[in-house]
Amino acid sequence: MNSENNYKYKVLFVCMGNICRSPTAEGVFRNKINEKKLSEMVFVDSCGTHDYHQGQQPDKRSQEAALKRGIDISSQKSRAISTSDFSEFNLILAMDKMNFTHIQSMMNFNERGKLSLFLDFSKQTEWTEVPDPYYGKINGFELVLDLLDEASEGLIDYIEEKIMILEE
Repeated sequence: MNSENNYKYKVLFVCMGNICRSPTAEGVFRNKINEKKLSEMVFVDSCGTHDYHQGQQPDKRSQEAALKRGIDISSQKSRAISTSDFSEFNLILAMDKMNFTHIQSMMNFNERGKLSLFLDFSKQTEWTEVPDPYYGKINGFELVLDLLDEASEGLIDYIEEKIMILEE
């Protein structure tokens, strides 16, 4: 397996507690990079802006919804974002504007170019933020998966272009 320092590109997905949206994004995107044979080049991780669930697995409902699509996120463990993530990752993707603002307030000015909303990579225009399914209805987890899957396609295109530039 590739050492974390040998990757050409590193992506960090961030939500509030790192038990619903960001671990699902990590799982969906990891699945995509495996399909595209990019797993040796692209490192993927997720975290939360808060440490409410430090060390816990993703929410059971997130795990079940992802597993229905063939994505196993059960081995992930929640962690809180740290300032070292800002220098370690090429791209930090917040699930919503509240977490975007929180992350931005932690970053120094030079690092802020690495921060985006994940759905900025989506072609759909109805949703600009990934809704938090934690307190919602069960089909909220399916909506989250649909949004993450679609945005992952745009993110793959973006990263493939960045890697090509890096290799020139």
